Amino acid sequence: MTTNVSIIITTYNNPSALQKVLDGFLFQTVNPYEIIIADDGSENDTALTVKNFSKIAPFPVIHVWQEDKGFRAAKIRNEAIKKAASEYLIILDGDCIPNKHFIFDHIALAERGFFVQGKRVLLNEKTSVLFGADSANSYSAMLKMLPSMSNRHHILRIPILPPFKNKKLHGIKSCNMGFYKGDLITVNGFNEDFIGWGREDSELAVRLFKYGLKRKEHPFRAVCFHLWHPSHPRQTLQANDRILEETIKGNGYFCANGIIKG
Repeated sequence: MTTNVSIIITTYNNPSALQKVLDGFLFQTVNPYEIIIADDGSENDTALTVKNFSKIAPFPVIHVWQEDKGFRAAKIRNEAIKKAASEYLIILDGDCIPNKHFIFDHIALAERGFFVQGKRVLLNEKTSVLFGADSANSYSAMLKMLPSMSNRHHILRIPILPPFKNKKLHGIKSCNMGFYKGDLITVNGFNEDFIGWGREDSELAVRLFKYGLKRKEHPFRAVCFHLWHPSHPRQTLQANDRILEETIKGNGYFCANGIIKG
């Protein structure tokens, strides 16, 4: 079991949601070694949010920023991965609030030969305004909001049940995933050919499968609460689907345009 964990939080111009996510890490039963904010070109209010949080956090908080040239989550995640000092990385989106067992559960599920797919509860627009880190840790608050939640069964915590292990692509969501850093380096991280929303997480999973890893998940552990937001533009989805299909049909697990270029 690893206890050396870096949290990588991807964000873009949503400091109010980011603040709620960061607050969630003040409730954890196990602290991270560090938090790295992977910022895809946000304006100065996000930097201020990170700076203010770093003053009260009992762990280092690092802000990694890149110029705003459209949706480039793959690239900024790679930059954060390079900065990470821990052997185990948890990647979380900046609109996904962790509950207090989040890090503990990811550590418990971490296993050589696997990556971990965490779970998320989806909140509707109205509830997202009211929901915060305190709500994520209060069953009474969650029960009041239950009708506004999708995937609501994940709010239960039943750690005694065994996890599932498989090589399925369905349900891959990089908003909540855990990896050994060495595995990500071996497959060269996220494929930066992905520009615009969609499929960069699935493509990474395909290459991890080809490398020999399996997916590990637990329906009642490592849960976050996804705040509502408008859908991302999907005009690049067709092109991204083609990249994914090429990787599925190929034999290799190393992408050329990743952490290491060439």
